[in-house]
Amino acid sequence: MVPCGAVLWRRLLRKRWVLGVVFGLSLVYFISSTFKQEERMVRDRNLLQVQEHEQPIMWKVKFSLGNSSQLSNQCRNSVQGKLLITDELGYICERKALLVNGCCNVQVPSTKLHSCESCLPNGCCSVYEYCVSCCLQPSKQHLLERFLNRAAIAFQNLFMAVEDHFELCLAKCRTSSQSVQHENTYRDPIAKYCYGEYPPELLQI
Repeated sequence: MVPCGAVLWRRLLRKRWVLGVVFGLSLVYFISSTFKQEERMVRDRNLLQVQEHEQPIMWKVKFSLGNSSQLSNQCRNSVQGKLLITDELGYICERKALLVNGCCNVQVPSTKLHSCESCLPNGCCSVYEYCVSCCLQPSKQHLLERFLNRAAIAFQNLFMAVEDHFELCLAKCRTSSQSVQHENTYRDPIAKYCYGEYPPELLQI
């Protein structure tokens, strides 16, 4: 036997005004939820814009490295070069002049400190290791700080991960989308490693 409550509920659902009330309540709920979601999106967007314009990005980069790593007698270096290596003190040397502790042997005549050989005035170089060595000059600190303060949102994830001047120069000198045009052509096919504030000039087509 069917319960009386179920019978009454079925009879109510058959009436058009009941269906209209249910539909109306559903429509009101949908509209109110949509407006609330839009308000949250606008509020979050405004908060992000305020943070972008009023609060500087808290970069991790430290520029106080100096020669402090000499105390540990160990150096990080650019690793990848087949012929040249740059250590974190700014010395560039031939790979065969690299010491077991990762530092360039400063006793070798060809070892140079903060060399900008192969680099143009705009901060773009044709050799990665020279780009890193030149970028490590203490005088480049203000240039790098200006770049970080103006870095686009797209670059924050890349550059916020670096911890100091050396890591920043390694990341900055690597070939990136800033060095290419039309996704497959270098802006400057020779000087494509850049530590400067701006990408190379676009080539005339």
